[in-house]
Amino acid sequence: FGCLRVVERLRLPPSAPRQSPPLHGIESRSQHTSLSSIGDITQKGYEKKRAKLLAPFLPQITSKYSGEPSPASSDRSPASPEASGPSSSSGGRRNRSGGARDDRYRSDIHTEAVQAALAKHKEEKMALPMPTKRRSAFVQSPVDNCTPPDTSSASEDEGSLRRQATLSAALAQSLQSPDYWINRSVQSSSTSSSASSTLSHGENKTQTQPTRIVRVCVYGRVCNRLPLPLCSPGVPVNSRVSTKIQQLLNTLKRPKRQALSEFFLDDSEEIVEVPQPDPNTPRPEGRQIIPVKGEPLGVVSNWPPALQAALARWGATQAKSPALTALDVTGKPLYTLTYGKLWSRSLKLAYTLLNKLGTKNEPVLRPGDRVALVYPNSDPAMFWVAFYGCLLAEVIPVPIEVPLSRQDAGSLQIGFLLGSCGVGLALTSEICLKGLPKTPQGEIIQFKGWPRMKWVVTDTKYLTKPSKDWQPHIPTANTDTAYIEYKASKEGTVMGVAVSKIALLTHCQALTQACNYCEGETLVNVLDCKKDMGLWHGVLTSVMNRIHTITVPYAVMKACPMSWVQRVHIHKARVALVKCRDLHWAMMAHRDQRDTNLSSIRMLIVADGANPWSVSSCDAFLNVFQSHGLKPEVICPCASSPEALTVAIRRPGARGAALPARAILSMGGLSHGVIRVNTEDKNSALTVQDVGHVMPGALMCIVKPDGPPQLCKTDEIGEIVLNSRAGGTMYYGLPGVTKNTFEVIPVNQAGAPLGEILFTRTGLLGFVGPGSLVFVVGKNEGLLMVSGRRHNADDLVATALAVEPVKTVYRGRIAVFSVTVFYDERIVIVAEQRPDASEEDSFQWMSRVLQAIDSIHQVGLYCLALVPANTLPKTPLGGIHISETKQNFLEGNLHPCNILLCPHTCVTNLPKPRQKQPVGVGPASIMVGNLVAGKRMAQAAGRELGPLEEEGLVRKLCSWPTLMHQFLSEALQWRAQTDPDHVLYVLLNAKGVAVCTATCSQLHKRAEKITSALMERGGLNTGDNVVLLYPPGIDLIAAFYGCLYAGVIPVTVRPPHPQNLAATLPTVRMIIDVSKAACILTTQPLMRILRSREAAASVNVKTWPTIIDTDDLPRRRPPQLYKPPTAEMLAYLDFSVSTTGMLTGVKMSHAAVSTLCRSIKLQCELYSSRQIAICLDPYCGLGFVQWCLSSVYSGHQSILIPPMELELSLPLWLSTLSQYKIRDTFCSYSVMELCTKGLGTQTDTLKARGVNLSCVRSCVVIAEERPRLALTQSFSKLFKDLGLSPRAVSTAFGSRVNLAICLQGTAGPDPSTVYVDMKSLRHDRVRLVERGAPQSLSLMESGTILPGVRVIIVNPETRGPLGDSHLGEIWIQSPHSSSGYYTIYGEESLQADHFNTRLSFGEPHTLWARTGYLGFVKRTELLGSTGDRHDALFVVGQLDETLELRGLRYHPIDIETSVSRAHRSIAESAVFTWTNLLVVVAELAGSEQEALDLVPLVTNVVLEEHHLIVGVVVVVDPGVIPINSRGEKQRMHLRDSFLADQLDPIYVAYNM
Repeated sequence: FGCLRVVERLRLPPSAPRQSPPLHGIESRSQHTSLSSIGDITQKGYEKKRAKLLAPFLPQITSKYSGEPSPASSDRSPASPEASGPSSSSGGRRNRSGGARDDRYRSDIHTEAVQAALAKHKEEKMALPMPTKRRSAFVQSPVDNCTPPDTSSASEDEGSLRRQATLSAALAQSLQSPDYWINRSVQSSSTSSSASSTLSHGENKTQTQPTRIVRVCVYGRVCNRLPLPLCSPGVPVNSRVSTKIQQLLNTLKRPKRQALSEFFLDDSEEIVEVPQPDPNTPRPEGRQIIPVKGEPLGVVSNWPPALQAALARWGATQAKSPALTALDVTGKPLYTLTYGKLWSRSLKLAYTLLNKLGTKNEPVLRPGDRVALVYPNSDPAMFWVAFYGCLLAEVIPVPIEVPLSRQDAGSLQIGFLLGSCGVGLALTSEICLKGLPKTPQGEIIQFKGWPRMKWVVTDTKYLTKPSKDWQPHIPTANTDTAYIEYKASKEGTVMGVAVSKIALLTHCQALTQACNYCEGETLVNVLDCKKDMGLWHGVLTSVMNRIHTITVPYAVMKACPMSWVQRVHIHKARVALVKCRDLHWAMMAHRDQRDTNLSSIRMLIVADGANPWSVSSCDAFLNVFQSHGLKPEVICPCASSPEALTVAIRRPGARGAALPARAILSMGGLSHGVIRVNTEDKNSALTVQDVGHVMPGALMCIVKPDGPPQLCKTDEIGEIVLNSRAGGTMYYGLPGVTKNTFEVIPVNQAGAPLGEILFTRTGLLGFVGPGSLVFVVGKNEGLLMVSGRRHNADDLVATALAVEPVKTVYRGRIAVFSVTVFYDERIVIVAEQRPDASEEDSFQWMSRVLQAIDSIHQVGLYCLALVPANTLPKTPLGGIHISETKQNFLEGNLHPCNILLCPHTCVTNLPKPRQKQPVGVGPASIMVGNLVAGKRMAQAAGRELGPLEEEGLVRKLCSWPTLMHQFLSEALQWRAQTDPDHVLYVLLNAKGVAVCTATCSQLHKRAEKITSALMERGGLNTGDNVVLLYPPGIDLIAAFYGCLYAGVIPVTVRPPHPQNLAATLPTVRMIIDVSKAACILTTQPLMRILRSREAAASVNVKTWPTIIDTDDLPRRRPPQLYKPPTAEMLAYLDFSVSTTGMLTGVKMSHAAVSTLCRSIKLQCELYSSRQIAICLDPYCGLGFVQWCLSSVYSGHQSILIPPMELELSLPLWLSTLSQYKIRDTFCSYSVMELCTKGLGTQTDTLKARGVNLSCVRSCVVIAEERPRLALTQSFSKLFKDLGLSPRAVSTAFGSRVNLAICLQGTAGPDPSTVYVDMKSLRHDRVRLVERGAPQSLSLMESGTILPGVRVIIVNPETRGPLGDSHLGEIWIQSPHSSSGYYTIYGEESLQADHFNTRLSFGEPHTLWARTGYLGFVKRTELLGSTGDRHDALFVVGQLDETLELRGLRYHPIDIETSVSRAHRSIAESAVFTWTNLLVVVAELAGSEQEALDLVPLVTNVVLEEHHLIVGVVVVVDPGVIPINSRGEKQRMHLRDSFLADQLDPIYVAYNM
């Protein structure tokens, strides 16, 4: 499915050849039909071959993972615009509760454009695989369906606002008169957003090893692995200029400097595929822009010296004149505040603040201190009094929102604002104070991130009347700060913009002049009076001009959207201050009000008129209310910014004058920052209205939004910068950020500054049109820069809303933002889903949004998520808090209920796939290359084993009796004679009590009895195979030696788990069948299980070989004990299931067994007086050797701790080490992990119980994998407090061909650690880097090479030896290697290839065994036991397990490490490939609602760190990933279960 592209016209180039799935998996695989029906791979031959290959299997394929959507979902064509909603005559009020749309983005033209774009895709069936979701996973949050509309939301149904077609025709007509600079439209190429190499071009693994013996699966399928015929090779990728040549050019441009050693350079240039510039990209062609001047600021004779002076004047001369009327929730006037009352109350508050807080000598507030104003929107009078009281007291008011809870969205950022402004005191009203969240003690809680605050209530009853002689100090306006207005940045940081007293006064004067305010007018204000236009017009300029302000709070608007229109009608208001949403709501509700008259309005200020999507709201409102007296020329959109205050405002036109022109711009041009009239594709057009002229007394320029502030050309979009005395002066307390925003000097093309004048960045993007009209097309904070093109978040929201969201999106609540992933911005859309939306509707909507955005904006979406209704973080006025939403997305706290990721379509900068060179290099050139490079061969060897001493000497000394015994059976007999009472084994239970011990003679006698039983009951011949089925213990050891005494070959098998027979018994059965066992030795309880009815459900119990239970043994001794004629005879078979799911049995001869034991004895210095503790599974590999063989050979005492006992008592192993003062211990990774996770927090308790690990000299982890450095280091650090030496922990390494290659002994140097570059590893190279380098991987040496072992590193393809520090396959030569695979089929070729293979040159006569592991040898500075420099062997991973994707080699463990770090709730993860897609399975340890949070995080981390696109993310319950007894993941079992649909996943996401 990863190949899928939603848009037919953007075809992806063909993939490279793919490896077909092994045949046996096909019946259960998900439908491959979808792959051939999608139409995504252009290479027909590939499709034909694939179809032909899969044809026989197609009828019986059915699966939950099926890619074919149901006909219902795929045939659904986009509903026509007329059909998509109820007719406009249906009741508007009733419609408002449901799937309302966000009015800011309301545009019928755009809706039609989107529907037209979608109609192009109508013929295509939606072939997206629906994600699989477990039903229980998502409980929708209960939502009251009648919630009144939010600020950010709309209130009409989809089709309820159909405008007459004539309007759009007229609109189009009016736009056909562009001026000289918009006359040339450049054909912009719609650059395809598909990548040439996004799909993983995996090559077929060159099969160095022919197929292995048997494939085993936990679920009981045994199938041979047969290679399929490979598919036809792919057509090469469209070649662009090679990255190499590009790099060469870059190096010629700049001289190479050696990087400083202590800094790491980001190597993105090497990694990222740099897209070549498109020659058809439109470029600006106009001349350089000339700064635009506003009209001069008029000189008014009676203008007050400060705003407070104006208030004093009106308070004295016009005391009865109304200043403010507030409304109650029903929209009726609640009270009116006169200028007299406003003046007297403000005076009282000023006096109280300065004189009544604290003492006379130590006042709490001094002039210039900052004070927070915390008042709800519904109480404007209290806010006015507090604001003017602060101005009169000369303290600086900082109005903020009322915090609702401790964890309020953005409260941390408000805390940052209060901290940066040094606020320690908050003013509030009594009602508001009562509503604040409190602690149980009744104190106001400490809000997250806030400084400590004192709260002061400003209700009149608490204020003191000033004494007769006290007068406030009202200085003439100067540059001191008057007030601070908060502003949230794109990243969510809240900063305070300081406005000086002179700027405050000048701004009021400029607004008065621009809006032509007159004394005594009435103004209706619907905006928030704490900031922005609501504060500037409704609180400050209104008092300056003695205007009567009627405030309509947000709560009133929710209850009665027509209330502001009624107020205008009742009070004959001259000016109204609104946002688009208010126009929209009023229009929706106007049917209830027939008799409103708006003819009194001379100016309808649209505060967010700068948003391009406001045009349609203004038009629609005019359309409805023109018949109610509304004049077209009174609609005045304006542009403002927190930093520059008002930037531009349209002046009210003369009656009947022509309305200003509009621009219809090409979105393609806009994305390149260029103004072009849209001619070619009306679907991707943006209609923009002007926001009038620049403010009086201001100077405006347009500069480039990024980089130095260079002036734009006339046909270029840039950021508006403003020079004016009426703007903000700084970000309070943040001088660094201030400089970049408030002190900008524009420069010309040559880089020369324009002069000394400082401009302020407004954050608005726009251009200057004909007649110096200002046009705004977006905001800097909504700008998304993707692959060098600009997209506006609002434009994307508008497109998404135009895709029939009625069924899906809750109240039009959609957030758009970008996240940086893999060196580029990626667009994410998050929408709230309606509670009643069906899964299929949601998925359908999401896939259509992808198509629409791709068609109209030519940009790919990275992620589209739907969250339950009302769960996105809200701004104080109910809109979506974008930065908090983005933060939640990146931290995995969004909890979506539906998610769609499309990395294949939008990640276009992946490096090109590696093309493998053909392997045909002759040995001579390699040899010469090695010599020229001066490299030594990568080889290493353990110390010499030394010759066996003379028998006579041995007998005399008796110090090392087993030297003369070639057979372990003889060694045990000899020990039973010479030292019968020496205890060889002690078995502990969970309580740490020795439940069983075995001395030399006890073990020998028990072995003899078992031999008798075998001879009597088994009817066996010499050389027959006998399966030993025992729990870990001494019975197993005795049975093993019993078999040796009887001359039969033991095969140890892990017994089935009684609680999980269905999964574990088939593996037992398979080993019994494969080994052709003639008999089974076991205990009575296990015998009962083997014959039970439960067992019969999984396997055929009637065909078991003879079962002998050894609990009841004969008393007789056997007549004689068997002695093999030669040491080359088989001693035992070692069966093991590898991590790739292969069951392999290897043959161990008597000679190999005794050499191996001798090698371990030498390395670990083992002798009779030593004690070692073993906490391992005793069934295969080195675990079996340590448990059963080593003690008998060396005579040391082994304390046996079965790992399953640790599950009952975690501290068992560590307390045993302490109690017995053990110096050497062996364990597995699963044991170490159990202790780390379970006991890590209990070290103090263990210490108190007397656990002391200072005695431990070596703790060796037995494994057949790369050392898990993170785990061993955590273990060492955690138990350091218990005395564990950090040098004690080390690892061993073995493989199937040789059970023990490395083992950290007592004599060698400490294991060394190196850091290698992961990118080089993927190319099969080793590049050593410093610790902490980016993309580095730490590797630990796998222990010292055992005596008698030689290791060489070989190129697995050429079979030639490699140089030092080169990555290759580890080959070994050793007397204790296994003598071959035990096969049913007798595959001699495989035998020869793995166990007796030769180098292609170098030492052609030496026979080597291939381990199948990749690694390298590095000569270290340390000295070995012989005094030479030590050669360290580093194991990187198993060759069979590596994933070959995009021509590179990946080790699953590296990707899994990244995935496990992606989210705190990922307990474990595993990766595998499926038809060239990377599948990630993650176990979710948290609640199921977090399941979908993992999908984007996992995709991001794998893309960032491994440059791979994840195809499928499967979220499962903890414990689903199968792990074997050695703690290794069984990835192939997992893959089989995934394909057979047996995982019961919580969620399966198909990344498209």
